[in-house]
Amino acid sequence: MNEQRNLILAVIISVAVLFGWQWLFPAPPAPPPPSAGVAATATSGAPAAATTEPQTPSPTSVPQPVVLTREQALAGAERIPLRTARLHGSIALKGARLDDLTLVDYHEAIDPSSPEVTLLSPTGSPAPYYAEFGWVPMDPQVKTPDSDSVWSVTQGTALAADGTVKLVWDNGAGLRFHRSYGLDQNYLFSVGQQVENYGAAPISLRPYGLISRTGTPHTEGMYILHEGPIGEFNGTREEPNYKDVIEKGKMQYKTTGGWIGITDKYWLVALIPDQTSEVEGRFVHQRSDSKELYQTDFTGKTVTVAPGSTIDAKFNLFAGAKQLSLLESYGEQLNVKRFDRAIDFGWFYPLTIGFFKLLQWLHSVLGNMGLAILSTTVLAKLIMFPLANKSYSSMSKMKLLQPEMKKLQERFAEDKPRLQQEIMALYKREKVNPVSGCLPMVIQIPVFFALYKVLFVSIEMRHAPFYGWIHDLSAPDPTNIFTLFGLIPWSPPSLLHLGIWPLVMGLTMWLQQKLNPQPADPVQAKMFAVLPIVFTFLLANFSAGLVIYWAWNNTLSILQQWVIMRKAGATR
Repeated sequence: MNEQRNLILAVIISVAVLFGWQWLFPAPPAPPPPSAGVAATATSGAPAAATTEPQTPSPTSVPQPVVLTREQALAGAERIPLRTARLHGSIALKGARLDDLTLVDYHEAIDPSSPEVTLLSPTGSPAPYYAEFGWVPMDPQVKTPDSDSVWSVTQGTALAADGTVKLVWDNGAGLRFHRSYGLDQNYLFSVGQQVENYGAAPISLRPYGLISRTGTPHTEGMYILHEGPIGEFNGTREEPNYKDVIEKGKMQYKTTGGWIGITDKYWLVALIPDQTSEVEGRFVHQRSDSKELYQTDFTGKTVTVAPGSTIDAKFNLFAGAKQLSLLESYGEQLNVKRFDRAIDFGWFYPLTIGFFKLLQWLHSVLGNMGLAILSTTVLAKLIMFPLANKSYSSMSKMKLLQPEMKKLQERFAEDKPRLQQEIMALYKREKVNPVSGCLPMVIQIPVFFALYKVLFVSIEMRHAPFYGWIHDLSAPDPTNIFTLFGLIPWSPPSLLHLGIWPLVMGLTMWLQQKLNPQPADPVQAKMFAVLPIVFTFLLANFSAGLVIYWAWNNTLSILQQWVIMRKAGATR
């Protein structure tokens, strides 16, 4: 009996520690974003220090004389508009950068009239974030286009879905640079670069693509979610966080193909080179005027363009929401390995991805993600039904044995070794396995984590409504007993946030505990008695979808356990 109690207690405490650690000891806050009072810009043009040959431009900062809003910064240069069913934005002719992008399908708040989510912003705005492409000359005397170069349009007046615009810039010294931007129906840009040498001497250059971000963005600060620089190099994924890049300054990788970028919880901007090309990838950080400047980039091999000839280089750029189906399709289309892993589905990837696709299918059938969660729980219970039945039958027998256990404890109170021998003999005589009652809980832990991952990281869960007061399954239950569910106009601290669904979950956990055999050890009994209260507060700030799953799972377990125990005569 003690072995079973200790095992159950260890499992529950492990879960409490895993989920409670982040709650009780939150991660240190990320470095602050750029101040609203002084805007910083990230511009190219400064080569990295201590290198033996010219490198991809590294981030530098140029102070602005005045603070610019995003709209003012956009108005400062001539632009090619970009407008599709899923993206709004523009391409700046100065620098030929993709630095203005908002996501049509996603809004900052649940209200559909709220602003579209902003993904990319230009230099001069409070938080510049953009993609840039170009060439690094091996001879620093050769002039190549930079952030101040103004390009001319040769084809297209706007970039539409499945369309292309073409630009040109001439250095006036024998080189003409061509740039094309194409865009599919979703979030994949194709970027073509061409150098035409009409001079008299051969020129050597290296193509590059970079993603630059000024300021450390707000992150969830959760150990279960990666946000920040990310890349896949020769089949190995690298996921340094912002703090890692700040500490190291520069991280370099050589790879054939792969991808590199910066990921947020729901959004991704990533460079994808030709998957047969050898490239060098970097994560770079610099600080200027108290501003954190981050860059991820790829640089191709050196190529030489002879007089009278041209050379080409191509990149793809993903800039949008991390929808699994899109990432998978782009991975197949471009032969990019593990591009779908940009979604942080975690250690239990096969289980998590299975839950996600099941939830998606059920959502398409039922029309509500909350109903899909409830249905997934039922299916999971059906799969584990035989094991749970065996477990609950064993627990029923153990509950029936409690009077005998109490007698043994009284009889051998002073002889602990003999007490253990008699208890094991009782188990053997009654054919009871004390460990079997723990198995459903042990199996349920990876299921719980996998579903938690799905609810926490999937863009499909963002702003997904349920019924009643739950308008966003990815957010905590908005009600709070400490405000009498809105009657008292005050904002209590997060520790005192306790909504209706967490209360329901705590009640179901308490009821389920009452059906289980009670610990003989008074200390263990007291610890078990407070666990429903601890878990109620612990899960109160978790996503409502997860709490609803937990409450529903407990309810199904209570029903199944009560039926089995009643048949065995173990209920009163």
